[in-house]
Order: sequence, then structure tokens, then C-alpha cells
Amino acid sequence: MSLSAEISRFQDKEVIKLSADKYTAIIAPFLGSNIVEMYDTELDIDFFRHDSNRTIEEMKAAAEIYGFPTLLFANRLHDGVLQASDYTYHFPVNEPVGGNHLHGFLHKREHSIVTAEVVGESAVAKTEYVYDAKDEFFEYFPVPFKAEFTFTLDAKGMHYEVSITNQSDRQMPVMICNHCAFNGPFKKGAKALDTRLWLPIGDKWELDPKTNCPTLATLPHTNHDRQYIAGDLVPVEQDIDNDVFEMTDGEYAGKPFRGAILTDTESFDQIIYEVDEQFKFWVVWNDHGDKNYFCPEPMTWMINAPNLAIPASESGYKELAPEETFTIKERIYSKRHDD
Repeated sequence: MSLSAEISRFQDKEVIKLSADKYTAIIAPFLGSNIVEMYDTELDIDFFRHDSNRTIEEMKAAAEIYGFPTLLFANRLHDGVLQASDYTYHFPVNEPVGGNHLHGFLHKREHSIVTAEVVGESAVAKTEYVYDAKDEFFEYFPVPFKAEFTFTLDAKGMHYEVSITNQSDRQMPVMICNHCAFNGPFKKGAKALDTRLWLPIGDKWELDPKTNCPTLATLPHTNHDRQYIAGDLVPVEQDIDNDVFEMTDGEYAGKPFRGAILTDTESFDQIIYEVDEQFKFWVVWNDHGDKNYFCPEPMTWMINAPNLAIPASESGYKELAPEETFTIKERIYSKRHDD
């Protein structure tokens, strides 16, 4: 059994390398604490899209479509508006087509390493980012906060926790999404068309084709949508452009399950991605489907939630009071087909 936690270098930046049992992972604090690589060395599973030949600048420019990035204010805010209970924020419109602010800023910031150590039978890393007036985005969102990330790798996979603490004297809107770029195929030597995705889904939300923001209408499931429920959806080699669903619980191994399951139909080996009840919605996107990756993105609030004329209980919209903390927990692991 390999067990280690060490700080290494990639180009001129520090990265954290974790190893535990059959798993290895590389975390890039300079890239918003992205899990840029993760492997199951026994099953030859390469979890996330990565390219070590890219420069630091190239990685930051495409931070959403490699690895396992965590986004604050992910997806779209129409016209850049974030309507909070006590203030109206105006973010820059960085998606001219549609007129939206897209994806926020946290995943592109350089985070600090708090610790990297072996604790019992786990390799543990902690990073953080303190957002304040020194951040260039502060002119648009003058709400100080602290983001803390904990990565615990052990024989049961990667246990991941993110906490956001409001350090301001006003209400803080908070939303987390993982724009996870899973490989398809994810198993060495496998074929892309052997990849399947299972998502337990509820209502499908309609998006305005001009803005890619919700119209508030829901749509009946198509044959394509029902493939998610059956676990038959091939998430690559076809264009999936923002399928948006309410998240529901399914059942896996005889127990309630909230998350996504990826299967290689040749070996029937699987990647299991578990999320907690803070997540309410899915967006599925695959960059036209021709690049051997796909993104089942769990979101804690709906696209454009602060500006939707529906209750927070329906949109997932959430705010933190001063000194209040919001925490999400997830787990990513792999499974042999006969386990």
C-alpha cells in the first residue's frame, strides 16, 4: 500500500501529490485547488481530462474544462446581475453571446497550501483562499469571504470538502458547482463509445436559446433524457449542450444514492461520483462531444437563480449571514465490476 502526501512542483508552481492504496491524485492550488489528475492504478482508470504540456497561462485560460475545478457562481448570471436580498451586484459580462457573466472567479485564483500530510491511513491536503479587497474582482463583489478545501485520499477514494465562510458584514450569496471534466473513455485501452453515464434526474428545465438561462418552464423527458435514468447515455461522440435537470436520489448497491455513475461497458468497471444534499441540480455539457471528455456538473442553485422570479426553495438560491459557513461534501472513487 502506497501512502504519501508531498508538495512538489509543476513548472514554477507548487502542487500537492497524494497517494493512498490504489489511488493517486495531484492537486493544483495555483489553479483554484483543482484536482488536475487522479488515477486508480489497479484498474487503469484515469478520472479527469488533463494535459501536462500546457503552460500555466494556458491552464488558467481553460480552467473549467480540465480536471475537477470548483466554481463559485458557476454557469450564468444574465446581464451580469446578481440580485441579492440586500444589494444588486453587477458582474462583468464575459459571455457576449447571451449577455451573461459566466463561471465566476474562484477557480482561477492562486490558493494557499495549508497542509499536506499523512493522517492514519489517509493522505490529506488542505488549501484555502482569502477573498478581500486585494482581489481584482472585489470592485464587482465587495464581500470578503474565506474558501477552505480539504482533500482526503484513502482506500475508499477521494473525499472532498469545500467550506465558504462569509467574512463581511452583509448577506453573501453562495453557490458551488463542480465543472468536473471526466475522461470518456476513462479506462486505459477502452473505447469512447463504451462509456455510459447514469444520472438520477427529475424535471428537465427549459433554457432560453438566446441566453441559455431558464425560462421557468419544465419539459417532458425525451428518449435522450430517459437514457440518463436507465444508465444508457453515451456522454461523448454526440453533442450535449447544457441538459439541465433537477437532481433526485437514486439507488445504488441497495442504498440511496445522490450523484453520477460512469461505466465502461467492456470491463463494466465504474467511476462513482457522490454528492451531498446541498446540490439540487445537474447541468450536463460535453464541448460538442468530440474531445473525449464530458461534464456532469452538480449545482447548488439553478442557472441565474438570484434573478429568477421563483422562491429560493425552488431555485436553490442561498445566502450566508455574516460569519456563517456553507459546506459541501463529495466522494469520487472507482469500482471493479465484480466487487
